[in-house]
Amino acid sequence: MRQTPIYYYSSSSGLVRTFAEHLGRPVFNLAEREHRSSEADGPWVLLTPSYKSGNDRNDTVPEGVLRFLASGVNRRRMVGVIGSGNRNFGAHYQRACRVVASRSGRPVLFEFELSGTPWDVEECQRIMAELDEALAAHGTAPRAATPADRPVGAGAGRASQPSCTRTLDRPDLVR
Repeated sequence: MRQTPIYYYSSSSGLVRTFAEHLGRPVFNLAEREHRSSEADGPWVLLTPSYKSGNDRNDTVPEGVLRFLASGVNRRRMVGVIGSGNRNFGAHYQRACRVVASRSGRPVLFEFELSGTPWDVEECQRIMAELDEALAAHGTAPRAATPADRPVGAGAGRASQPSCTRTLDRPDLVR
């Protein structure tokens, strides 16, 4: 059975990378140009941290994630989102994960703090195994495009949306 790969972004701290690598499945770091400029070959899950440095207009979604999601193929093939956060960010805890999930219409599969605990790793492994089984039972072909597949932040009401999605509205900024 195919293991659903996880595309993740990890800063130099390596906290998210450590968690991703403990899941025991294919993982790809979107901090690396090779991966963020690629297209997923089937269903995949996003693992993203949230960053917040004190300004409500600050981006919380990492640039590497935005660039990967600029591809319509990648948006269509994404089947869920996992979030890493820091409770010190208060209301912004897990914001990147929740924004991507909300705007894409995909579910939040799991959330954990910092690099997670052994229980977090086990629980996420269980959830991912269930996802693999469900995808195998229903086939793994990407579904047809829906309005949720438009770039995060595109469409009506753009002015009221957080600035963390602006890159996807500007193809000239996507490399």
